[in-house]
Amino acid sequence: MSESALSSWLVSQRSDYKNNSPWKEAKTIAVLSGKGGVGKTTTTLKIAKELARDHKVLIIDCDYNLSNTAVKLGLPLSASFSEYALENKSFEECVTTHEGVDYIFGCNGSVGLYDSDFSFDQLIINTLALHGNRYDYILLDCPAGINKEVINLAAYCDNRFVVVNPDKSSITDSYALIKILNKKNSITCNHLIVNKVDNSNQYQKVVRSLVDTVSTFLGCQTKVLGAVKNINVASDLFDLEITKGEKNSLTKYFSNIVKAYTDENSSYYFGAPGHSKINLTEQEVHLNN
Repeated sequence: MSESALSSWLVSQRSDYKNNSPWKEAKTIAVLSGKGGVGKTTTTLKIAKELARDHKVLIIDCDYNLSNTAVKLGLPLSASFSEYALENKSFEECVTTHEGVDYIFGCNGSVGLYDSDFSFDQLIINTLALHGNRYDYILLDCPAGINKEVINLAAYCDNRFVVVNPDKSSITDSYALIKILNKKNSITCNHLIVNKVDNSNQYQKVVRSLVDTVSTFLGCQTKVLGAVKNINVASDLFDLEITKGEKNSLTKYFSNIVKAYTDENSSYYFGAPGHSKINLTEQEVHLNN
């Protein structure tokens, strides 16, 4: 399939282009970042936990040979994904259920996967098509960057959550990611989460900088979902704080993020068409305490 034909097919599969189907299908979400180390995986885990309060949720670790999802959850590493990719195990045999969420964990340095010529993005797309009716939401925890597999999966998904930190390299790389999605696959709307912010002013500055740039130069809209406050601890302790359970200091931020996402009447869209300026209120920022 040519690159242009692939792009057209990926666009046709998105929910905003699909005809209404009598069959239940999961809402698919690609969780993305231009830059590594922004807290994308821990953000994915916490959003999934919030969604799983009322819905059936699956996370697929798409960093398939450098997986750290199981590590962050304190679970043993597994080689089952390589067996699934190489068609030695079924989907059911590769799913791990932990605290109300289903997972397909990636591998860590699988030589078999490294030597194989399987198409990862096609495998995941086939998995979503075959097993999407089992879930309400499927989250793809994608590796950082703009490789073709990530872009293809993001274009196929119904929604894209771009996780950004309040630093110039993260903002610049996120814009590059959004640009490639727009230019190669006609993606015109993304969702934004700002992670590890110190205060409301910093959050608003990041949002205005990225959303205005995306709107002005790409003509894209952004749905701003919210922010997660920086708790000023080492990275491992931040991960532990996020994943340690129901009652932690960061739960309220993810609860607000999920509410903003699932509320169909939310007014959190900014940018083109019309290039409207951002006017975030304190209620929308959720960083008062």
